[in-house]
Amino acid sequence: MNTSRIQLTPRRLPAVLRHKSAWFGSLVPSRRSLAIAVPSVWLALVLAIPFLLVLKISFSDVALRSPPYTDTIVVSDSLIRIVLSLQHYANVVTDSLYVSTYLSSLKIAAISTVLCLVIGFPFAYCISRASPARRNFLLLGVMLPFWTSFLLRVYAWVGILKDDGILNRALMAAGLIASPLRLYHTDIGVYIGMVYSYLPFMVMPLCAHLMKMDMRLIEAAYDLGAGPVEAFFRVTIPLARSGIIAGSLLVFIPSVGEYVIPELLGGSDTLMIGRLMWDEFFNNMDWPAAAAITIAMMALLLVPIAVFQHFQNRERGGEA
Repeated sequence: MNTSRIQLTPRRLPAVLRHKSAWFGSLVPSRRSLAIAVPSVWLALVLAIPFLLVLKISFSDVALRSPPYTDTIVVSDSLIRIVLSLQHYANVVTDSLYVSTYLSSLKIAAISTVLCLVIGFPFAYCISRASPARRNFLLLGVMLPFWTSFLLRVYAWVGILKDDGILNRALMAAGLIASPLRLYHTDIGVYIGMVYSYLPFMVMPLCAHLMKMDMRLIEAAYDLGAGPVEAFFRVTIPLARSGIIAGSLLVFIPSVGEYVIPELLGGSDTLMIGRLMWDEFFNNMDWPAAAAITIAMMALLLVPIAVFQHFQNRERGGEA
């Protein structure tokens, strides 16, 4: 009696078994899922939980206790009550001090961003067009300040910008000025500190986009009769738009809430959100007000992020 050995293949498996196998396989997390899960849990721990805590404090009131705010969830007589206060959010939009501080912070951050762009774009363009060895050397120079403490770098500008500082003494020794320039404890000093501290955040994304730019497009613009200036504004700038937006966000967003630079280099009339939050938290011990200011600032910063996402989606749609 001849018997033939039947080879069992997935195609010959019953449909039910195939579906069962696929279902059980979906329960086992893939390596990619695990790789995404680890940073997601970390982000939830270091971002989401503190944010929710600050959000909770913003809806409470000041209390003479430790911590100095009332509970938003109150349990009494076996009943759970949620007590939320919107007074601090009302103060954010009605108090003249808060409004002027927000406007001043936005102005300083916007001007600092424009200055970083004006200074950083030519530098990034030179880096992108340099030879590989020279490019690495220039990029090292951009990253070199990060090897020291941010606080020390900003504090070093105090000795440079003071009336008897290095800059004024050098200018007076050269005969360029007769009396010291007032740079320390002014908005000009804040702008200098902002540009110095955040310029690398503008240069790096610009370099990344400019290095990927096809130079044949510039040559084609020249062949079509465009001059260097016209080719720059009609070819180079549009191709580097994503880098410009990314660099501007990396400078603008932290500049709005900056505390160290205006505290060390700015004057008493330099109003910024970071200093206001510090005063509310540590001087006035008004944690709910400081938390409301923080949440309002985060909501305000969602606008430029949404604009950047809009441009990114448009570019992806155009490429598709």
